[in-house]
Amino acid sequence: MDRQTRGKDAETKAWHWLTQQGLKPVTRNYLCKLGEIDLILVDNNTLVFVEVRYRTHKHFGGAANSVTTTKQKKIIRTAQHFLMTHSHFQQHNCRFDVIAYETPSEENKPVWYKDAFRL
Repeated sequence: MDRQTRGKDAETKAWHWLTQQGLKPVTRNYLCKLGEIDLILVDNNTLVFVEVRYRTHKHFGGAANSVTTTKQKKIIRTAQHFLMTHSHFQQHNCRFDVIAYETPSEENKPVWYKDAFRL
């Protein structure tokens, strides 16, 4: 399985896992000229922008640490675009989470970093 396929599989697993945790789905793979957000869900009155990371090893700090400051800024700008184009979500609080899969194991559960970074 190639890297892109593993990444998409991790996003699908995270999507289902987060909905099982009670979050309400909004959209997947939101794309605009500023970037992409893997998953967008609602947790009570909070709009949650989720970056999903998958790593087969922990070299260079693992999956969660691969969300660099540059990547965070790109996600934030993309989230701002989403809010500008989806005005019905503008009154929601916002949160940026990271879902990390650290190993290739089928049983591997995600590590959920709520509020992983801020504006």
